[in-house]
Amino acid sequence: MSEQQALRRTPFYDLHVALGAKMVPFAGFEMPLQYPGGITKEHETVRTRVGVFDLSHMGEFEFTGPDRNAFVNRLTCNDVGRLEDGQAQYSALLTEQGTFVDDCVVYRFDDKVMLVVNAANIEKDWKHVLSKKGSINCRVKNISDDVALLGVQGPDSEKLLQPLTKLDLSKIGYYRFETGQLAGVQCFVSRTGYTGEDGFELYFRDRDAEVMWRALVGAGRADPIGLGARDSLRLEMGYALYGSDIDETTNPYEAGLGWIVKLTKGAPFVGKTALDLVKQRGVTRRLVGFVCPEKGAIPRPGFDVYLKGHRVDAVRSGGFSPSLQQAIGTTYLPTHSIEPGTAIEIDCRGKKVGAQVTETPFYKGGSVKRS
Repeated sequence: MSEQQALRRTPFYDLHVALGAKMVPFAGFEMPLQYPGGITKEHETVRTRVGVFDLSHMGEFEFTGPDRNAFVNRLTCNDVGRLEDGQAQYSALLTEQGTFVDDCVVYRFDDKVMLVVNAANIEKDWKHVLSKKGSINCRVKNISDDVALLGVQGPDSEKLLQPLTKLDLSKIGYYRFETGQLAGVQCFVSRTGYTGEDGFELYFRDRDAEVMWRALVGAGRADPIGLGARDSLRLEMGYALYGSDIDETTNPYEAGLGWIVKLTKGAPFVGKTALDLVKQRGVTRRLVGFVCPEKGAIPRPGFDVYLKGHRVDAVRSGGFSPSLQQAIGTTYLPTHSIEPGTAIEIDCRGKKVGAQVTETPFYKGGSVKRS
């Protein structure tokens, strides 16, 4: 079987094709890279109005039973015990060495917990979860194939969605969610996203995919957004991407994600012993952002990074920022060289070009409501 034949499709595939999307392989799925208007236009649409993303390739694991909260608290490094019903939390699954198996979002319901994981890691993450279960009184289920997920992102997100639901969206706080109907579809509506703009993520049964899509995108209500703009929006905010900025060779403290590690939460979570030592000793490198002012020089992932003539790492995430109109990226640097303004060089296809460390997020004008 060829790679193309082996690719999976989300329930929105035919709708993407009908809209003229350029479909590409991504995380084992055939996904829309961009639509006819182009990546820059889609990026600007999310920054200024509202756009709709197909995120149905993401994975979802459901935990039920008396010990569900305790089990997820042992699996993840953040503190599930701090969550109220109807609240979500950014967290991570870790190895025993304290490095990333994956980053994830934890949703706490009154009768279950749900983990949302990256599409490329569904199988690996599921095996990790099962390997840690033991005899704990908790039932786990991989519901990834049954769930459709749309991201609605941009300053006009609430304006787009409110006429379609009786839920009062203005009362859903950041990283909070409510269950109800939207466009006649039973779903839960979460005020989350990875763009830096205000927005929501809608989870519902895959059989309702077309109804929901047409309610949001039909009649030109909102523009569809592909993977290209999804990545440039994410990068402008300095949000970590698994497989680029974080992986099984990096730990949360190096990645600037120490805030999701709760060493004193009372649960001996996977990776805690290793991270206790990291916390005591400190880290020798940190993930930093950089800008590359030279016109036409775009730092792509994998390009070598040099500090004072010595190769120190590679570009982790990189590309052109439509909002800032310049090239930006991330890399790991020794902790003694992470101050903003530090000069580095990027080997862009055989030519070394200058770059400078800068604070993140790169883009500071997002509309996300954090209250």
